[in-house]
Amino acid sequence: MQLNDAMAASLAAVKKELRNRIRSILKGLPEAVAAAQSSTATKTLLSMPEYQAARTISVYLSMPGGEISTSEIVRNALDEGKKVFIPYTYTLDAPKQGQPKSIMDMVELQSMKDFESLESDKWGIPTPSKDSISSRANCFGGTGITNGETEGVSAGLDLIVMPGMAFDSQFGRLGHGKGFYDYFLTRCHQVSRMPFRVGLSLTEQFLPPNESVPMDSSDFRLDALITGDGELRRVGS
Repeated sequence: MQLNDAMAASLAAVKKELRNRIRSILKGLPEAVAAAQSSTATKTLLSMPEYQAARTISVYLSMPGGEISTSEIVRNALDEGKKVFIPYTYTLDAPKQGQPKSIMDMVELQSMKDFESLESDKWGIPTPSKDSISSRANCFGGTGITNGETEGVSAGLDLIVMPGMAFDSQFGRLGHGKGFYDYFLTRCHQVSRMPFRVGLSLTEQFLPPNESVPMDSSDFRLDALITGDGELRRVGS
């Protein structure tokens, strides 16, 4: 169901208010608390059968604070011989109808040395250089960016580790407002198998049972959620 303009504007306003509220909570979160939660959540993820069985995974690269750190997940996945793909966002030269102006591809991270050489963007997120992209495999089976094209797709992800601003007990996820992950998952759904979707949440980002993330039909729910206290929640369990 498509939202009319008034409903869409109202939903966007509610999402923005929730983002601001969570952001203000996270500003006061001590680094040591976030680090301890990151360690606990990582242990839970690494013990999941879906993670252990996955051969191709996508992992978000974390900001310096305000979310679960993924550096140890990257290290473990590479040590285990998994193919690891990381987000790369860029602006489309000529977006087609229905496409956003900017999209996200998942490009391969080649080694820990590669990971450690990444430069931080304006949010402090390690990001591949533009010059390196053309030589990196992408998760849809090609090399370099896709420009939103997915013809001839021969590959896909087994598992995707997703960030967010807020999460709820119904596996709803509130992103940072750019729609990168939801559009990426829409493309996966159209041309390949859907990856198993795991969210990582600081306990401060997990909403109380009487509150839920505002969502519309373009927002994807998670298959599992891990919180910073180590608890694993799964759909259907």
